[in-house]
Amino acid sequence: MSKRVTQNSEYALSRREFLGSSAAIGALGVLTPSLLASGVAEASVPDGEVLTGSHWGAFQATVKDGRWTAVRGWEKDPHPSRQLEGVLDSFYSPTRIKYPMVRRAFLEKGPGADVESRGSDDFVRVSWDEALDLVVKELRRIEDTYGPTGTYAGSYGWKSAGKLHNCQNLMRRMMNLKGSFVNSSGDYSTGASQVIMPHVMGTLEVYEQQTTWPVVVESTDLLVFWGADPMITNQIGWIIPDHGGFVGMAAFKETGKPVICIDPVRTDTSDFFGAEWIAPKPQTDVAMMLGIAHTLYTENLHDPDFLDEYAVGFDKFLPYLLGETDGIPKSAEWAAEICGISAEVLKDLALRFAGNRTMLASGWSLQRQQHGEQRHWMLVTLACMLGQIGLPGGGFGLSYHYSSGGSPGANGPVLPGITDGGKAVEGAAWLTESGAATIPLARITDMLENPGQDFDFNGRRQKYPDVKMTYWVGGNPFAHHQDRNRLVKAWQKFETVVVQDFQWTATARFADIVLPATTSYERNDIEQFGDYSLKAIIAMKKVVDPVFESRTDFDIFADISDRLGKKQEFTEGKTEMEWIEEFYAAARKQAGAKRVEMLDFDGFWEQGYVEFPVSEEGRNFVRYADYREDPLLEPLGTPSGKIEIYSRNIEKMAYDDCPPHPTWMEPVERLDGPTAQYPLHVATSHPRDRLHSQLCGTSLRDLYTIAEREPCLINTDDAASRGIADGDVVRIFNDRGQMLAGARVTDAIRPGVIRVNEGGWYDPVEPGQLGSLDAYGDVNNLTVDIGTSKLAQANCGHTAIAEIEKFTGDLPPVKVFDTPKGG
Repeated sequence: MSKRVTQNSEYALSRREFLGSSAAIGALGVLTPSLLASGVAEASVPDGEVLTGSHWGAFQATVKDGRWTAVRGWEKDPHPSRQLEGVLDSFYSPTRIKYPMVRRAFLEKGPGADVESRGSDDFVRVSWDEALDLVVKELRRIEDTYGPTGTYAGSYGWKSAGKLHNCQNLMRRMMNLKGSFVNSSGDYSTGASQVIMPHVMGTLEVYEQQTTWPVVVESTDLLVFWGADPMITNQIGWIIPDHGGFVGMAAFKETGKPVICIDPVRTDTSDFFGAEWIAPKPQTDVAMMLGIAHTLYTENLHDPDFLDEYAVGFDKFLPYLLGETDGIPKSAEWAAEICGISAEVLKDLALRFAGNRTMLASGWSLQRQQHGEQRHWMLVTLACMLGQIGLPGGGFGLSYHYSSGGSPGANGPVLPGITDGGKAVEGAAWLTESGAATIPLARITDMLENPGQDFDFNGRRQKYPDVKMTYWVGGNPFAHHQDRNRLVKAWQKFETVVVQDFQWTATARFADIVLPATTSYERNDIEQFGDYSLKAIIAMKKVVDPVFESRTDFDIFADISDRLGKKQEFTEGKTEMEWIEEFYAAARKQAGAKRVEMLDFDGFWEQGYVEFPVSEEGRNFVRYADYREDPLLEPLGTPSGKIEIYSRNIEKMAYDDCPPHPTWMEPVERLDGPTAQYPLHVATSHPRDRLHSQLCGTSLRDLYTIAEREPCLINTDDAASRGIADGDVVRIFNDRGQMLAGARVTDAIRPGVIRVNEGGWYDPVEPGQLGSLDAYGDVNNLTVDIGTSKLAQANCGHTAIAEIEKFTGDLPPVKVFDTPKGG
């Protein structure tokens, strides 16, 4: 692997392989722009600094001689992410897809040929016309042969920031013009909570503003991070992050007030605050919360007035809590046996929670487990018993760890963006309904394995469609989906797979047709700054011209639409810049209604951004304060208008895996559980130096890999008992799969737990062979692929147990970061 990028000279030397001409070229600095640009004789972007944005923040890109040579965080970003260096490296990475490519067997033998060899077959370079003709031919063939449910276009992933080049909306826009397709609902981040929370709180909750950090700093006495590591995850944002969460956390640290981190791993957040670390057994959080709740009730520390006025169903939950319904009181002693935290500690937590203004800030890992719906439901119940919801600094929050939830909000407009052209949802003009059928997106393997089979989802019974083709953009299911070997097998059901991306991800390697898209930095776009604050609008200006034969997603889908006879409908006769100007004009109109001034478009584009002032209301926002002040005039969106500790709607569904109130249920497997076949739980946390699988194919790996593999945290005692030393290559395995990793021996993880971060690129030693050893370290070789319950059917990416051993065989090379054969 090349030396980590720190200077332009080092950067130049590390990218000769990408250029494919190291014998002729002494250094990147002698290249002319035409060798990289797509059909241009000279660069159309002037030298200098260009302001643009990304999921990692806004930044200034330095351009010299038509090349992007350096990156630095925007001066208005208080905490630029060090991952920006990987953003630059990804642009010139050897993993860039240079040209349209077709899998040789598909090209020579047609759709469905040698599907078992996907992932190992070589590719053939073709022209853009040939590639797009093939794509359109397949879209038409599938629709004519199998009908509108023959194509799966529920493509999921983090794509790129930007309101125009939203590749997933653009793809579905084209699909709606073609005819129809199978769509997906939900996401992998919050799949369980975004379904259960509307039943409990009347809103999604997970993507909504939190009580702001200034209020927390002033009013919170005890801050509890439960399964959350915001020092890591707040580096990124769905749009362009403002990193305001770091400002808030630093201010809270200055107060010296106590912080508790509840997590099997001593996190970066715990270290930052010098927090009290409590490490329960993974997947036992509901039992732990029940033990605390039992103490609150039996010690008369709960708030009956709040429960009576603002919630419904506590009277139905209480008999379960006290053991009257099943003969098992959910006492601290009972909980301690399950979660591994002593009854004394649980009782002390109850006393401290009740005796202080307490903010329970939960992460999303809790709900990415079997029965994940129960975690946040029980957290809300605990907060209700404390009676602090709607008070400054009290209650609960589900987004402090994501995109700087709690960053004070500005009095600015909301940018619109390109839509997928579907039917507008009544009462929500920004949403559309598309597709002839829809599945919960984490059930893609179930769909492929069981066409025509019934499945339950949130009170409805539906059938899995029989799909034959998929078109994937802006995502990497061979990283984010669970049980890799099961997906490899199910993927063979597709007759045709099209992947549109800028890097040779594992998903691209399992495609039949591969189309090279540009990065965000080879096109113009527009986006907001601050997911919750909306403090600015940034012109995402093109940094450099497209390299090799990459094309923008908008242009690719416009050309496909043209071949379908629908180009005018797709583009609406507007160019890239005309769309961007239209979005800005709509925002400016909103701003005018708020009496907020904005530059005209030309002035905005020249300056590169427009800012909006943080309002007093935005600075002092307290979540649910209005509801607490007047629950009759400000009711919640639940059937009762109150917080529903017991849900009659869920009761009517009669699901055996999602009772009508928060309940402890044994998962299919857990550490020391009754059905455990392996001795170690596998934690699959978000990585420090990438966004899921994005930036895995960059020099940022030099910061964390061990022996060129994903690192595996293992407790000192667990390592010693297995003869594993720090730096050893280890094999981690269970009945679902096996992978290599590099051991990092530490006491910063609970005994019985190992951790491999999610997002590592899948690198099978024997591609296409089920059960193949993964040479690099995709942890989803080990995870369970089942729905959280019939209610949400979300993913269980944190449900996995396994064993680990020192690897003693011939060490296979890591190949996933090299260009595949013919690519």
